[in-house]
Amino acid sequence: MGLEKQVWESDFLAVEEPIVSFFERYLTIWVLLCIATGIALGKIAPGVAQALDSMAITVNGAPVVSIPIAICLFLMMYPIMVKIDFHEVLKAGRAVRPVGLTLIINWAIKPFTMFAIASFFLGTVFLNFIGPEATDLVKMPFGEDMLVGDAYGAGQVVLVDGVKMLEVPLWRSYLAGCILLGIAPCTAMVLVWGYLSKGNDGHTLVMVAINSLTMLLLFGFLGGYLLGVGKLPVPWEALLLSISVYVALPLIAGYASRKWIIAAKGEAWFREKFLHFLTPVTIAALLVTLVLLFSFKGETIVQNPLTILWIAIPLFVQTVFVFALGYGLSKLFGLSYENAAPTAMIGASNHFEVAIATAAMLYGLSSGAALATVVGVLIEVPLMLMLVRFCLATRGWFRAA
Repeated sequence: MGLEKQVWESDFLAVEEPIVSFFERYLTIWVLLCIATGIALGKIAPGVAQALDSMAITVNGAPVVSIPIAICLFLMMYPIMVKIDFHEVLKAGRAVRPVGLTLIINWAIKPFTMFAIASFFLGTVFLNFIGPEATDLVKMPFGEDMLVGDAYGAGQVVLVDGVKMLEVPLWRSYLAGCILLGIAPCTAMVLVWGYLSKGNDGHTLVMVAINSLTMLLLFGFLGGYLLGVGKLPVPWEALLLSISVYVALPLIAGYASRKWIIAAKGEAWFREKFLHFLTPVTIAALLVTLVLLFSFKGETIVQNPLTILWIAIPLFVQTVFVFALGYGLSKLFGLSYENAAPTAMIGASNHFEVAIATAAMLYGLSSGAALATVVGVLIEVPLMLMLVRFCLATRGWFRAA
């Protein structure tokens, strides 16, 4: 953690920049401060967050895209996308085994183990602590026109202050947030984890690009399927819109602006000036989002602070399990340590920015689903640093590159 700079030298990308910025180094502390700030804001000025949440793009009177969240997520995603030279993704075929293994773990295994583990803990082990009769109010599925009293999955349409909402079991709302984390593989902080574990930076960067593109195809499909299995609202139109707003838009903007800036200013200026300017933007935007989220959920947390623990435990188990699976299969398939470490890290970590924004958009900023995605942020940094140390201690298990 004392290293301040990294040089990525590969066919994929060559860029020198701080590997762990001031914000990233103490992310867990900033998250805790944002939780405290959000709870305090919800107590002192509850109307502020509600006013911000009301700023939304509506379709047929239903809020579909939260403008503040959309702005924050664009600022989270754009710095990631603009760093990637997508032309080099085609060269990833030279490393078929690590790339193939990473894709299988991220998209064929991880979403389903997250669903199973979260369902077991939230719906069985901790159900009495959460409350079998406890409910959560979430947004009506976009495009659905139902009457008050109608059933939808495990929920029921109710009228709250003149607005139709869907009342669902609270544990299922938490499950929805866990599902959204499980279908969003990491594309940002994994660059840090891969570097700290002394992994192959080229492989990590290739997978960042491939995961970004794969999310456009599979995020909505897997999300809709698993949410439906969990008897939760499946707003397909909103899922597709969330992919367009929260993934495709920053991806296109990053690709186009990268090309324009390099043509206008040169590659050296792009690497040495522009990328350094963007370093704190992603984390700062994330922290602003967290303040908004916890300003809504503050009352719930104050009344039942163990709520975070009930959500954190299945997320912890899922992360360790997926990491162990990726690390073990890498050993079985004969990968070098330099490829095994980032392969396991990419599967274990989550793209919590997309998960947070999608949960807020689909179910509401005050939903249990949104809270569950925030808990994912809270445990990610310390847990991934623990796994980094484990990787470094077990380098001898693998062959040299």
